[in-house]
Amino acid sequence: MRFHHCLLAPLAACVASAIVPRAAAAQRPTSDDARRRAACRDSVAHSDTTGAALARCSTRLATVTVVSAPARRTEPLSAVSVPLSVVDQTPALNTWDLLRQAAGVEVHDQGQGPGFASDMSLRGFSSDHSTDLALWIDGVPVNEPINGHAEGYNDFSLLFPQAISDIDVIKGPTSALFGNFALSGVVNVHTLERVRGAHLLASGGAFGRGDASVLAGFDHGARGGGVFGARVLHEDGWRPNSASDLGQVHARVVHDLSSNTTIDGGVELYGARWHSPGYLGEDEFAARRYDIISNPSDGGFKRRAQERVSLRVISGSLVWRTTAYATQGRWQLFLTIPPAGGKFEGTGSQTEEEDARYGFGLTSAMTWVLPNAEVTVGTEGRFDHADFENWSTTNRSRNAAEALLRARQMSGALFVQSALDLTSALRLTVGARLDESNTRSGPRNGVVMSASHGVVSPKLGALFAVAPAVSVYGNVSRGFRQTDGVITDPSLGFITAWAYEGGVKLDDPRASASLSLFRMDVSNEVTFNPLTSGSSSGGASRRQGVEVGARIPFAHDFALSADWTFNDARYRNIVVQNQDDETKADTLSGLRVFNTARYVGIAALEWTQPANGNRVTWRARIAGNWVGPYSPFDEPGVVLPSYGLAHVSSGVTLGRASIDVGVRNALDRAYPELVAGHVVAPGQTRAAYGSLRLAF
Repeated sequence: MRFHHCLLAPLAACVASAIVPRAAAAQRPTSDDARRRAACRDSVAHSDTTGAALARCSTRLATVTVVSAPARRTEPLSAVSVPLSVVDQTPALNTWDLLRQAAGVEVHDQGQGPGFASDMSLRGFSSDHSTDLALWIDGVPVNEPINGHAEGYNDFSLLFPQAISDIDVIKGPTSALFGNFALSGVVNVHTLERVRGAHLLASGGAFGRGDASVLAGFDHGARGGGVFGARVLHEDGWRPNSASDLGQVHARVVHDLSSNTTIDGGVELYGARWHSPGYLGEDEFAARRYDIISNPSDGGFKRRAQERVSLRVISGSLVWRTTAYATQGRWQLFLTIPPAGGKFEGTGSQTEEEDARYGFGLTSAMTWVLPNAEVTVGTEGRFDHADFENWSTTNRSRNAAEALLRARQMSGALFVQSALDLTSALRLTVGARLDESNTRSGPRNGVVMSASHGVVSPKLGALFAVAPAVSVYGNVSRGFRQTDGVITDPSLGFITAWAYEGGVKLDDPRASASLSLFRMDVSNEVTFNPLTSGSSSGGASRRQGVEVGARIPFAHDFALSADWTFNDARYRNIVVQNQDDETKADTLSGLRVFNTARYVGIAALEWTQPANGNRVTWRARIAGNWVGPYSPFDEPGVVLPSYGLAHVSSGVTLGRASIDVGVRNALDRAYPELVAGHVVAPGQTRAAYGSLRLAF
């Protein structure tokens, strides 16, 4: 099972495995699929909810509320799937870096420590803090609305890596089960329901990294189970004044009230604090002056928690599930606004931001499992309240208030998602959402503004098996997310995008491959500055390109894999205020979208020696990831050169113990994580990691 492999994974891979899905089985729609669905329906109808029946029907019963089943090759969409062998051998810096190395997505690490969310970009959508991407954990949305720093602030630090069961990274707004912030795609996370015994991790690495975690639980079979975990992480940081600490807790308990009714509760929480060395000037970065500290008082902390209870009832071919949740969070950030970067940055003004929030939500859906189809109908409601403060400070001493805002947002949705096997070779998916939101915000003790917005998001897809191992597919869908700045101006509407995709999938017992063409037309486009949180909106843009992926085993113990995206992301019609002269405006029409690369990709050679009679398994991996010409923030027309990074790792499993070592950026390549307005967040230099895992 996934948990067993995760516990035997190397240090950074398992730390970051929270954001990489299991490899989906290579399938195509056949009459066998229909027979399996009919068998599942019959089992559910007779209340056979234990043992083989649940194993046979697990993916079907999961397709309720907003906790969708793992994305399969039979679905007419593109999803990132990485084999566990890859996750086990990736020496990643953090969860974002794991995606860059193993899944071939574009990532820009802010270098500010845990809690200060970095940027994961799918198909050229690069709004800061991954706000174009929806993250859900066990049916609870993680993106933070009405956030003054970044609307939809998305923080992967909430994930407890050892407790992950499976995750899908779905590209494009193709699923009707997800709404706000699912503009470029969705990361959908499921955690373990139960585990037996205790599992310990102790790991360390370069730059004072130390990580320890314990996960324990119980399994009472059909009556239920539970999982409880705790984790602590400390790093001195690879630059001066960049130390950080992280503590996490995870808990989940599942109990069967009857043969057809299950109650499921869970808690996720973490706290983090960090120091920030700041950004470098371009000349300082070119000279590798990584020892410069822009302002030693920069840094911050964040705390985040969410609690959930779910109820599932099975009646005949009908599955009903309702999930209620609550969220709480608070963070404080001190960041120097750079006039030049590096040693000059401390001469600029420092900003302090504080955010305190809470929220509640409910989703409820019914799924009908039929012989040749399944239909899900549901509703979603959410309430969020936020207090946001922005201060001008010096060495963490407040000078003046820039903004003291209070906001609340109420949102609701109706959705339907269906899949129909019209023939043994043709699958059709149809869905739609209707979303409405109302935002009230304004200065504390000041005038409160209010506005409401609605959006309809249709979804349509089809997949046809043209041969036993070859399928072609196509889809069209609409996605949306709330615009940056809504906390100060609720009248701002949604950013929307029409997405079109077509492709071919090859699934042979010896190899798998895919090729897809995509295009996304965006309305109410936004440009965003991650250093000042400034933004401009109201324009249009287009993303279009090609994605290719393949995994080819050979010589019994070896495999080659690759995943590449070639993307042309350009503004079509947008005008922004000139940063140097407020009386002027600049047109970005026809230019490359800020903070995107022309191509991103990975390639890897893996070797695994099967376990012998002594239960010893050896493994090794050599991999590289490449980033094509990159367009920095707030530098119209500027394109930076391409770069590539090399990574190596190896490990051995001895019964219940696993030892792994890895080197990230093995050639010690100097590269930029983020460039904005001629200042640079540099990428980490060469770093070695090692780990020991034990299972009892």
